[in-house]
Amino acid sequence: MKRLLYSLVMVSVILCTAESFAADTIKLGVPGAHSGDLASYGLPSANAAQLVVDAINAKGGILGKKVVVLKEDDQCKPEVAANVAAKLVSDKADVVLGHICSGATKAALNTYNESKIVTLSPSATNVELTKSGDYPNFFRTISPDDAQALLQVNFALDKLKVRRVAIIHDKGDYGKGIAEFAKGFFEKRGVKPVLFEGITPGAVDYSAIVQKIKFSKADAVVYGGYHPEAAKIVAGMKKKKMKTHFISDDGVRDDTFIKVADKFAEGVYATGPIDTTKSPMAVAAIEQHKKRYGTEPGAFYLNAYAGALCLLQAVEKAGSTDFAKVSKALRTNWFETPLGKISFDRNGDAKGIGFAMYQVRNGKYVEVGR
Repeated sequence: MKRLLYSLVMVSVILCTAESFAADTIKLGVPGAHSGDLASYGLPSANAAQLVVDAINAKGGILGKKVVVLKEDDQCKPEVAANVAAKLVSDKADVVLGHICSGATKAALNTYNESKIVTLSPSATNVELTKSGDYPNFFRTISPDDAQALLQVNFALDKLKVRRVAIIHDKGDYGKGIAEFAKGFFEKRGVKPVLFEGITPGAVDYSAIVQKIKFSKADAVVYGGYHPEAAKIVAGMKKKKMKTHFISDDGVRDDTFIKVADKFAEGVYATGPIDTTKSPMAVAAIEQHKKRYGTEPGAFYLNAYAGALCLLQAVEKAGSTDFAKVSKALRTNWFETPLGKISFDRNGDAKGIGFAMYQVRNGKYVEVGR
């Protein structure tokens, strides 16, 4: 009997200790593509989160608690993202910075919403994530797809003087979403696309779609999707000596696209977040990355850095990790970030940010319009 009582007491002590330890930490979930073709989008965000957390912990943490990073790899695949979300909920994440891709984000959001976990993405741009009203737990530090699609269309018509346009996409929530917005904006301005078609991601060869673009006699092709497919399509077009402008999105405005497409990347246009790399906070954040990881940060790094700051500062301002209180803090405060001073509207979209148009010149993306 004494042994039984002793065992029960010890179990109680262990459980209380574990609960006390858990209560002494704030868990920041960081899901994203940490491996695979799109890791160049996810790893910068994971690095940003870790750097922000380390700096905060060095100053005593948040609300007297240390912040712990829970990194999970979803490879930007919706089916994997759903499982990752379930795991982060099981691991009792307090807030989540992610996911990276729109399809993966959409697949995970209901799980976080049901568990009342505030989720902020640095890069998921699908319009329905905020404007559908289905995800009141969702915020982002990047503008939605309709904003960059409008920029693509205006740039094509006003700057490049395009009159015949082909639109292609990767059939995903992100790529197809942008393509459909672009189609609508072109038609509103009296330009009906001569081609609108989806491709299959991961295919070895895209010669068929390249031929269709060529036969369409388009002045420009607008592509909605990510860099692996864009690189192959651009290479195919250049090999056929096609002079057609290639205009894409922030899924292509990444140095990885230039590395993969190599010489064929030259001249490609792509929309992406407005460049704030010269601001003091951005310079400091970039230097942090170089010092810790020995490389340039990569895509969406500053958006993720800003997102981590906003989430954790919102927890501090709320005095809690409670869903309603953190959500209110994000919507009613302005935060100093590497992207500038930002806040969030009632839908969860960031106020104070936007997109710019870039072009690959001499092997680097340079801003050419807004």
